[in-house]
Amino acid sequence: MNIRPSANIRQNYNEISNLCKETGEPVYLTKNGEGDLVVMDIEAFTKREKMLSLREKLLSVEENRHAGAKGYSVDEVDEILTAVIDEV
Repeated sequence: MNIRPSANIRQNYNEISNLCKETGEPVYLTKNGEGDLVVMDIEAFTKREKMLSLREKLLSVEENRHAGAKGYSVDEVDEILTAVIDEV
């Protein structure tokens, strides 16, 4: 975990930017010894957001499955897609 004082971002922006890009991990900034901000590389942030979105979707599907929603096997999906393609 990378922790830096908030004044460090003004004084060493390039160093913090490089650290974020090299490690793919966020840098936690403190103010008066307390957590204040988190800074991270845009690519790592985008990847994290996509993973969180996928997890939310998977959780929703799993909750629906437990609630009795109809599911489809891989073979059933293949048959449905083949039928749709044949219609087109």
